Amino acid sequence: MSFVKELRTRSFEDVRHALLDREEVALVDVREEEPHARSHPLFAANLPLSRLELDAPVVLPRLNVPIVVFDDGEGLAARAAARFEDMGYTGVAVLQGGLQGWREAGGELFHELNVPGKAFGELVESRRRTPSLPASQLQALLDEDADVVVLDARPFDEYRTMNIPGSINVPGAELVLRIAQLAPNPATRIVVNGSGRTRGIIGAQSLINAGVPNPVAALRNGTIGWTLAGQPLAHGSTRRFEPAGKDAGDAANTARLAAADAARAVAGRARVGRTSRDEARRWAGEAVRTVYRFDVRSLEEYEAGHVPGFRSAPGGQLVQEIEVFAPVRGARVILADNDGVRANMTASWLAQMNVEVYVVDGLGAADFAEKGPAPAARNVPTPPVVDELSAADLVTLLQAPGTVVLDFTRSARYVSGHIPGAWFALRGQLEDALRRLPDAHRYVATCNSSWLARFAAPELAALTGKPVQVLRGGTREWVEAGLPLEHGETRMASPRIDRYRRPYEGTDHSLDALNAYLEWEFGLVAQLGRDGTHGFRVI
Repeated sequence: MSFVKELRTRSFEDVRHALLDREEVALVDVREEEPHARSHPLFAANLPLSRLELDAPVVLPRLNVPIVVFDDGEGLAARAAARFEDMGYTGVAVLQGGLQGWREAGGELFHELNVPGKAFGELVESRRRTPSLPASQLQALLDEDADVVVLDARPFDEYRTMNIPGSINVPGAELVLRIAQLAPNPATRIVVNGSGRTRGIIGAQSLINAGVPNPVAALRNGTIGWTLAGQPLAHGSTRRFEPAGKDAGDAANTARLAAADAARAVAGRARVGRTSRDEARRWAGEAVRTVYRFDVRSLEEYEAGHVPGFRSAPGGQLVQEIEVFAPVRGARVILADNDGVRANMTASWLAQMNVEVYVVDGLGAADFAEKGPAPAARNVPTPPVVDELSAADLVTLLQAPGTVVLDFTRSARYVSGHIPGAWFALRGQLEDALRRLPDAHRYVATCNSSWLARFAAPELAALTGKPVQVLRGGTREWVEAGLPLEHGETRMASPRIDRYRRPYEGTDHSLDALNAYLEWEFGLVAQLGRDGTHGFRVI
C-alpha cells in the first residue's frame, strides 16, 4: 500500500499575521515570471519551479525558514513543496487555496514586478512631496544651457539602452557619495531620473535627506514621461561618474567624509542598527534567524575585493528589488561598504521599508580580502547522476534521425543562440512541452552550463520512457568547440513566460502601455492602504 504525504498548509490570515508581527516568512510564487507579474501578493517572491534548485539556496539560506508556496491552480505548488523538502527545507507549507484563496479571503493582489520598492517610492513622494520637474521644463533648461545636471540613477545597462540626452549615469546608491564631484557649485540644479518614477524619487529624496545644498528634483515620470512628451532619447551613451582614485585630493577626501557624516545621520534618523564584522559573521552562523549580508558597492568594486560572506547587491537596486535579493520578510539584513556613505543611505531606505537592517562599522582595507564573484551558496543540491555526451558525440547523433535536443535555458538566451534543431522547453511545463515535440528515439538535454539540464533529465526520462543524455558542459561547450548556433524563436515547445517584459524596456515602446504603467504607479499608495501589511514609514 502506498501513502501520499499530506501537505502542510497555511491560511491567508496566518500569513498576514506573520507579516504584521514581523515574523520570518518567505511567500514564494513558483509560477514563471510572466504570470507572477500579472497577479501576486505584495511581498511574494518569484522562484519558478523550473529553476528552484538553482535559485532557492542563494536567497533562502536557512533550511528551517518558514516558506509558503503558491500557484494559481496549475498544480505547481505541491510539486515545489516536495522539491523544497527534497532539498532539506523543513518549514515548507502550501498557501490554502493558492492565489484564488488569497483573493477570496480579501487579500490585495498586485501586478508588475518589484512592487514593494515601487510602492514605497510612491509613498515617499506622497509623504515628503519630493520635488519633480516635468520633461518639457527640463528640456527648456537644457536648451538654454542652464546650470543643470541630469543624473540617471539606473544600472549602467539600462542607461545605455536609452537615456535623457546629456545625462550622466550614477546608480542610486552612488548619488550622495558622488554629488560633490558632479555638482560642486551649490547653485547647480540637480535632476534625477529613472525609467519610471521610483528611482528618480528615491534618488532625489536621498540627496535632500543628506542635506545637499543644491536645488534637487526628480524628473517627473522618468524616461517614460520624457517619451510621452515627444522628446527624443539617446541610445548607447557611456557617460558615467568618475570614481575618485586613491590619490584624490584633500577637497575630494573632505567631501567624502562630509557625505559619510550626512549619510550616517540619515541612517540614525531612520533607526538603522550598527554592528561589527565579527558580530555579523556570528549572526550569519546562527540557525535561528535568516541573515542576509550585502555589499552595496558596484559589482566591479565587489569583485576587486569584498568582505568574505557578503554578496553583491548595489544599493539602488537592493532598494528597488528587495524581494528579489531578500525574499524572507522579517529577516535580518546587514550592509557593508568601504566609504561610510552607500551602506548608510541604502540602510536608511530599507529601515523605512520595515526591514531590520544593520550597517557594519569599523571595516578597513584588509577586511575586503576576498576577490572575484561570490562563492556558491550553501545547501545547493547535488544534481542527479546522468548519462553525458560530448559536443562531438552530439554532432554524430544529429546526423541520423530520432534525436531530439531540449534546451532548458532561459528563453532570452535560447533566442540569442542555440544548438541548431534544438527545442526550447520550460522544465516546470515539461509534460505540456512534450506534446509539441516530434517523435524521438532518444533525447538530449542541455542548457547554458548543463546544470539545470541535469535536474531535468530524470524527469524527461520518466515522462517519455526513452533514453536521455545530457550535453556535457551544456551549450557553452558546443560554442567552445567552434560549432554553429541557430538564432531566433525557431522551435518553442513552451511559451516564453519565464521573462516578463516591462513596458519601458527596450526602445519599441507602446505609448498606451507607458501611460498604463504610470497609472499603475499612481495607484500604488491606495493599494498599500488596502493591503495593510507593509509597515512602511517615511522619515
